[in-house]
Amino acid sequence: MTDDATVLADTRHWIEKAVIGLNLCPFARAVYVKNQVRIVVSRARHLDAFLDELDRELELLAGTPAEEIDTTLLVHPTLFPDFFVFNDFLNVVDDVVTEHGLDGVIQVASFHPQFLFEGEPEDDPGHCTNRSPYPTLHLLREASVEKAVATEGGDAQVIVERNIRTMRELGLAGWADLLARR
Repeated sequence: MTDDATVLADTRHWIEKAVIGLNLCPFARAVYVKNQVRIVVSRARHLDAFLDELDRELELLAGTPAEEIDTTLLVHPTLFPDFFVFNDFLNVVDDVVTEHGLDGVIQVASFHPQFLFEGEPEDDPGHCTNRSPYPTLHLLREASVEKAVATEGGDAQVIVERNIRTMRELGLAGWADLLARR
């Protein structure tokens, strides 16, 4: 089992080299350098315990000023080895956000080492836009997302298309090399 320090280091490396380094997320750099990104490594042994952690992180993020914590990454290195199980679990995650009354306030983006966009060939490098070292739930303030999208010209689809183009130009070998370099 990978220890928490390694999980944190791997996640930070991914953020710095891929998310920020390739500009996959237009607002990541600003909040990261201000230490407003909370990274939590979960060691929950089952889904119920993981959902309890998600509850706590949603409450913490919603109740904390953005200047202190703008976004949270909830990382679990072992609970979701299968992408499709993780992907199905996202329906439950959406329900949890709704149960907390946070629709329109917090949204959850998902990242997984084997992330696949439906309908795309398995070997398409575009999948890497949502690939991370470990299964990760990214809790985002919708106000921050809206601000970032506005800064990028007001069209989230343009960002998505740019990211896929970036990953296709980099290629799968380039992606693997980027994450391997320390």
